[in-house]
Amino acid sequence: MPEPERLQADAELLFDAVHQAGSLAMTMLRQDVRRWSKPDGSPVTEADLKVNALLAGMLGARRPTYGWLSEESPDDQTRTSRDYCWIVDPIDGTRAFSLGRSQWCVAAALAFRGRPVLSAIYQPVPELFFAAKLGDGAKLNGRAIAVEDGASLEGAKVIGNRRSILPLLAAGVAADQSGDLPLLLRLAHVASGQVAAAISVGPRNDWDLAAGDLLVHEAGGLVTDLDGAAFKFNRQHTWQNGMAAGGKLRHGLALERLQTT
Repeated sequence: MPEPERLQADAELLFDAVHQAGSLAMTMLRQDVRRWSKPDGSPVTEADLKVNALLAGMLGARRPTYGWLSEESPDDQTRTSRDYCWIVDPIDGTRAFSLGRSQWCVAAALAFRGRPVLSAIYQPVPELFFAAKLGDGAKLNGRAIAVEDGASLEGAKVIGNRRSILPLLAAGVAADQSGDLPLLLRLAHVASGQVAAAISVGPRNDWDLAAGDLLVHEAGGLVTDLDGAAFKFNRQHTWQNGMAAGGKLRHGLALERLQTT
């Protein structure tokens, strides 16, 4: 467990950095920013890189002994030897951002020995700042939030693509297959009770999960891989085996369905 004074200082640094990064991104929203495709086919813009640079300057440079893992930075494997590691997604929802839409966010987490202890997810439109500190609960714009839970999946709003939700349809879930929200905002919506659960199958990267993982846990829920194991971040490889998130009861019910189909 990190020292409380150190954790508080890191929280103030993180929350300020993510807020400034979101403000920077907003100056480029609906502008003619340069966009191209990465080797894996995913989109990236000059805004992603500028936001990444701001966060690296505020977080990485201010905490030079911490590891750094970001979607938009070359992976420096020395991070795996560090107790502390920043895990960053400069803009989650780049495609929506490049189209001038609102379904994007800036997110970062601080992991300590593989588990997140701080997280911030900032959606500038419409000005939503989700934050969590280990042991201090989850907050939205400074107010405490909590997951929605229940003893049944009947009528529960579950977000994910068709492949993710298909095994749950027989349980009567209210499926949200819109695909409009990036993964971190889906986790934020679970934490704030806007949806009951979120499911994702297939490999998912640390930067897609770390900030949302702590947020949901601090809001009283669970986030695991599809085998029900807690995520361990800052390993040599940066991907995880899918994701299931929700209140503790519904998380268990959803996993049972997923594992038996």
